[in-house]
Amino acid sequence: MTTRATLPAHYKWWALSATSLGMFMAMLNGTTLLVALPTLIRVLHMSSLLAIWVMLAYMVTQTVLVLTVGRFSDMYGRKRWYVAGFGLFTVASLAAGFSPNGQTLLAIRALQAVGGSLVMGNSTAIVADAFPRQQLGLALGINSIVIALGQIAGPVLGGLLVTWFNWHWVFWFNVPIGIIGTFWASHLLRDLTPPERHQRIDYWGNFTYMLSLLGVLIAITWGGLRGWNSPVVYTGLATAVVGFYVFIRWQKVVTDPLLKLRLFHIRAFAMGNLSNFFIAMGRGAIVLLFIFYFQGARGDNALQAGISVIPMAIAMGLTAPVSGWLSDRMGARILATLGALIMAISLLGFALTISLSTPYVIIAMWLTIAGVGNGLFNSPNTSAIMGTVAPEERGIAAGTRTMLLNTGNVFSVGMVLALVAATVPPSIMLAIFAGEPTAVNAQGLVHFVHGLNWAFVFMALMALISACLSFLRGHQSPALVEQSQSAVH
Repeated sequence: MTTRATLPAHYKWWALSATSLGMFMAMLNGTTLLVALPTLIRVLHMSSLLAIWVMLAYMVTQTVLVLTVGRFSDMYGRKRWYVAGFGLFTVASLAAGFSPNGQTLLAIRALQAVGGSLVMGNSTAIVADAFPRQQLGLALGINSIVIALGQIAGPVLGGLLVTWFNWHWVFWFNVPIGIIGTFWASHLLRDLTPPERHQRIDYWGNFTYMLSLLGVLIAITWGGLRGWNSPVVYTGLATAVVGFYVFIRWQKVVTDPLLKLRLFHIRAFAMGNLSNFFIAMGRGAIVLLFIFYFQGARGDNALQAGISVIPMAIAMGLTAPVSGWLSDRMGARILATLGALIMAISLLGFALTISLSTPYVIIAMWLTIAGVGNGLFNSPNTSAIMGTVAPEERGIAAGTRTMLLNTGNVFSVGMVLALVAATVPPSIMLAIFAGEPTAVNAQGLVHFVHGLNWAFVFMALMALISACLSFLRGHQSPALVEQSQSAVH
């Protein structure tokens, strides 16, 4: 076990570079697929339901596994799992490009998510181990710049790949990045926190949480696309309720729970994570909705659609490091709350202004405002969450944060697509998903945009709830900050 005293002074920056590369790859993977999804629907002859689950398979798998990844990293060290995740993600990306149909792609995307969860579930904890508490906000702000760069490059890259090459390269471009990242992390990273090998993996907790998450998502997606009066919907909802009830009861009695509920007794930890969940519900489907809007309703090609969503990522990249630096000096409450409020305002702006003829400058303005809100919220909130726990619990804390973030993103995608799909017949929805507006009559496009308006209203409400919860976090306990700083040093 390496100690901080034996580390070179610049180690924290090398660790940040390794985790930032992982974040960059993960963001590229997600955003390039969103832009390429209409093409994949056409080429692989996927239904609307299968297309949604090609997206959700990655998100659900990562969400279910991320807390277990945090536990593994606390027990056996963060480095080995981070490096293993990079390697697995790279191999799965190569395989995804050879998928002969949508069903195969769905399965490989789930495998890819296993690797992604190992990367995402460890990166925040690795950064928190490497940096002193008073620089953590700055480090996470720099991480956010890299995430924003991935969000900027991803849509453009996805559009270029499917326009100039073919859909296979949407996955194959990950391979060289993955090879570099695997060797970079293997060479540079060190384990700084002593392992807690006495813990056990909560397999039953994993299973019941997976059941509850899958149940509600199957119900939402099936109901939105195929009809709500269905045995599939009823069974999914019943499974979700029973699974979640058993999960919470089990977490209260098991010796080493998947989700440490006692951490939620810390007000700053609880409110930070809950506000993180609701802000994810508000922003998780923004890019997806606009990709369908630009390609499916306005007839843009993949490259044009990818370029059109860039303003949000640019604004986030410029705002995030500043908010991270400020949070190290003034705390997270005001910055994160303001960020969530700005996000809610931008989403309401979308709801009130989006139509088939909305000038792009109006859309770009609201996208920019959304990016500012996102950047103001992310770094301070993450820094505050990680600053409330002891070093040996950072893996599970990072996993909890990522699990709730991913759960919010998954629910956002499922809910808003169900809202939009409820406004148009399935055949029209499939044509819009596939980026074929010429196959849709004018009235169908009007109904689709009306569904978008309601989806943005729902997302604005979620962001407003996030702002309220963020404000209720109060000021972080000085005792906890002092404990965290002394433990890091």
